[in-house]
Amino acid sequence: MAEKMTHIQRCLASLADEPVDRLTVYPIACGVSRRTIGDGTMTYKEWCSSPKNYAQGLISGQKYFDLDFTVGLMDLSVIAGDFGSHVRMDEQNTPFVDDPVIKTVEDYETLQMPDPKKGRSGVILEGTKIFAEALKNETITSGFLEGPLLSLTQSASAEKVFMDMYNNRSAVHKALGTFTDYLKEMVKGMGQAKPAACMWDYLWGSYSCLGDKEYDEFEGQHKYAGSLNEAVGKEGMALAIHNCADLPHLDTQVKQMKPAVYTMAWYPLIPGSPSASDAIGKGYADNCVLCGTIDPQGFVRWSQEKMQKVTMNLIQEVKTALCARGLKSRYTIASGCEVPPTVTTRLENIKEVSDTVKKYGQVTC
Repeated sequence: MAEKMTHIQRCLASLADEPVDRLTVYPIACGVSRRTIGDGTMTYKEWCSSPKNYAQGLISGQKYFDLDFTVGLMDLSVIAGDFGSHVRMDEQNTPFVDDPVIKTVEDYETLQMPDPKKGRSGVILEGTKIFAEALKNETITSGFLEGPLLSLTQSASAEKVFMDMYNNRSAVHKALGTFTDYLKEMVKGMGQAKPAACMWDYLWGSYSCLGDKEYDEFEGQHKYAGSLNEAVGKEGMALAIHNCADLPHLDTQVKQMKPAVYTMAWYPLIPGSPSASDAIGKGYADNCVLCGTIDPQGFVRWSQEKMQKVTMNLIQEVKTALCARGLKSRYTIASGCEVPPTVTTRLENIKEVSDTVKKYGQVTC
């Protein structure tokens, strides 16, 4: 079926819940997009260490996979590394912290803010400016930042932070305040880079680890995250949130924080994990474009035929739920979390999701 709308027209219509020629599509293909550059041999380390390479991967990936959105997700160790944690930087795999900077209670309180224009934070800011400018007439672009609680757990380990929430509460808050101040500076930098949106990773809003009271105290809308969400709006960007947790705090992160876009995962073996139809049916897509929920590991493990079948099933589930709710288009067919950036990811599976939505993604209620 011929495309009747541009990517931007389709995305804007979806945000407004207006009729679309088909559902929007965005497998979260970020680091893996480096493999669409040139001969495909750029390493992850080369990609994430250079603003030009980082931006070029996202630009090239958007064109190669023909995606409706472009999100500048790098990885979750960026801020921790810039604050002094040691990051293991393999050439082809996602970097990760192997020696956190926070080891004692005193370390929470003496944490020092680095210059946000340096390190890999600087790569993101400069690179976002490049891809946002290059794609401003092609897609809806979004910067990507780690939320304050995620930045802290990456800098100290989740186990330590969760214990210290009870044993050393004031120290944890001191560090969260430091990260929040740093992230406000990053938001200013994002505003200067001019993507259409800024997406936060608020993955600790999950009932598998924090209840409403704990999340509200250590990140929620009335605490650190709320001030950052407000800063995004002041910089002229739309608010977007990513949470790949199994039991996300949807009331807080969708209904209270009011993002324009919310990306989520689904864990079918975990009771209570919300599927696409659950989230739509309970009203979370009434004022927000939901995105998800294809298993990211399927892009490595599945055949192209299975990827098509899974995508078709999700499309049908979403269309049925949207129509039952009286909605027209507030859903993006996407992966539940980032497509693995490994060299074993099958690029044809990413393209298959895009092609399948083009063929079967028309909504007629």
